[in-house]
Amino acid sequence: MNNYRNKWLTLLTLVLAGEIIFSLPFHLSRYYRPSFLANTNLSNTELGEIFAVYGITAMMAYFFGGPIADRFRPRTLMALSLITTSLGGLILLYDPNVLQLKILYGYWGLTTILLFWAPLIRSTREWGGTLFQSRAFGFLDGGRGLAAAILASGGVTILSNSIASGNGIDALIVYYTIATFLAGILILLAIPKGSITKVSLDRSSQPNLIQNKFLWLQAGVLLVCYCCYKGIDNYSLYFNQVLGMSETESARLAAGIAYARPFSAIAAGLIADKFSPSKSIIVFFSVLILTYIFPATSVPNQNHWLFISTVAVSGAGVFALRGIYFAILEESKIPKHQTGLAVGLISFVGYTPDIFFAPIAGRLLDSAPGVIGHQLYFQMLVFIAILGLIISTILVYFLTKRKNSVT
Repeated sequence: MNNYRNKWLTLLTLVLAGEIIFSLPFHLSRYYRPSFLANTNLSNTELGEIFAVYGITAMMAYFFGGPIADRFRPRTLMALSLITTSLGGLILLYDPNVLQLKILYGYWGLTTILLFWAPLIRSTREWGGTLFQSRAFGFLDGGRGLAAAILASGGVTILSNSIASGNGIDALIVYYTIATFLAGILILLAIPKGSITKVSLDRSSQPNLIQNKFLWLQAGVLLVCYCCYKGIDNYSLYFNQVLGMSETESARLAAGIAYARPFSAIAAGLIADKFSPSKSIIVFFSVLILTYIFPATSVPNQNHWLFISTVAVSGAGVFALRGIYFAILEESKIPKHQTGLAVGLISFVGYTPDIFFAPIAGRLLDSAPGVIGHQLYFQMLVFIAILGLIISTILVYFLTKRKNSVT
């Protein structure tokens, strides 16, 4: 009974830490973007350039962080990552200029990824075992989504009060800074030292992952999925600039969509365990294509609920994809003792949208403010989702071909 309880406590801790680690660099600009831009005096283009700096440092951190995760205890690595990330929140309180924000986001690119991401994925894969990979990652991302939604809802209340008192979003920064620091302490308290043991690698006997086509196809799937996920960052801006909602209403609606994440990710995990992660991904990319087409081609009228519903469904589709794309590690038969290295390589490619997506999106939106800019934005997302459908179809083809050759 104690082992069962400890197993779920470990997952719950991973879920909370896995979302809170990204709250300072991402939640502020995702759920409260109009307020964040106004408070920092940034344009969409400048914010995109700041996130590009984050993406560059994060990309290098993915590459070097993977092997580190195969050698050291995840508990120590993740706790250190959370605590150092929280320190950046203190800098954000002092109204940094654009250059200082670039330096800060570069710092966060290291602290949120280098010692955190690969240990998180490796711990989750170990938790799921052989039979429940999709379920494990579905629980992880679904739980992260619920944590994000709860944090965002609390943040909306804080934002409403801070706007009324004229304090901008300083209270929000303090809120997320404290949450990040406490998550680091929770990791140290809740995850046993020996939950994941250090692995000694014999490089002469391990398979060459560089030559594994399944790994690079999975990296392509992740790249497209992450582009679609980054697309959610501008939903609150869409509600504000296109549908005419207030800053608070836009933030509340964006936070509301985040509540679809736990249901979507967990449901996707259950479905993928029954069929397969790769085949399920094809279905979800098809859903995204259909939902992106509507805001990409239509001009909003009085039926705002139709646009809101379509955008919300696209968010649910993205959350479903996030819930299962790392389950392909098991389906592709990547050796468990190489999980950290594999995650590092896949993430090195898959999370490059942190470099280029925000700058491109920012320039699109600034080039044609209002409805036209947002239509161009969703047209870009349609193209990206079609690319994801093509890559995932190729992945399924090779997986099926290997399975048939073995049988």
